[in-house]
Amino acid sequence: MYMIQKLFHGSSKIIETPLFGYGKPYNDYGLGFYCTNSLEMAKEWGVGKEQDGYANCYEIDCDGLRILDLNAPEYCILHWLTILLQNREFDVPSGLALEAKEYLLANFAIDYEHYDIIIGYRANDSYFSFAQDFINGTISYRQLNNAMHLGKLSQQFVLKSKAAFDRIRFIGSEIADSSEWYAKKMLRDQTARREYFNVERNKRQRGDLYITQIMDEEMKQDDPLLR
Repeated sequence: MYMIQKLFHGSSKIIETPLFGYGKPYNDYGLGFYCTNSLEMAKEWGVGKEQDGYANCYEIDCDGLRILDLNAPEYCILHWLTILLQNREFDVPSGLALEAKEYLLANFAIDYEHYDIIIGYRANDSYFSFAQDFINGTISYRQLNNAMHLGKLSQQFVLKSKAAFDRIRFIGSEIADSSEWYAKKMLRDQTARREYFNVERNKRQRGDLYITQIMDEEMKQDDPLLR
């Protein structure tokens, strides 16, 4: 299914040889090389407010690599959220949020560090705040799922292992002009937040499933209500 993939990585510099073991350990999926299959998204990620960037382009042969695809039918949004809880610093101001965190870690954790590549959502500031709202009991499971599609972020394709880094090949780069791509990045984020507050956050539906019910009924990953 994956075989040869074309990937893009947004950065303030050209990166011809991604280095295994470098980077920020507190990203969504821990230490790794974070890519996207969207050239446009990489350009947005690569620029700063007044700093041009680059979309670095690569190819990777995925044949034989262990790939964790969090979009696969056997996983749900809570698996993604649990990995996020293991890597990002969440604000857990309430007893509910702390209890929710402990429940998800106990019941939805994946041994993700044993995979060569992870594919899943990217939690920028807006999407991270949606996840926080869920563990604080503000929004439902349905609303969290819907919120992750606002703003049309593409999936992340994250290289985790030395084996994956050995497979990636640099094929070029494109410059990203800050005056164009920073505005697009901000607009995408603003659109997601606006749609979230206008459409999702305040639109509870009868039968919505909240984290409290998930915990009270001791729901596990095979529960049909989580599909």
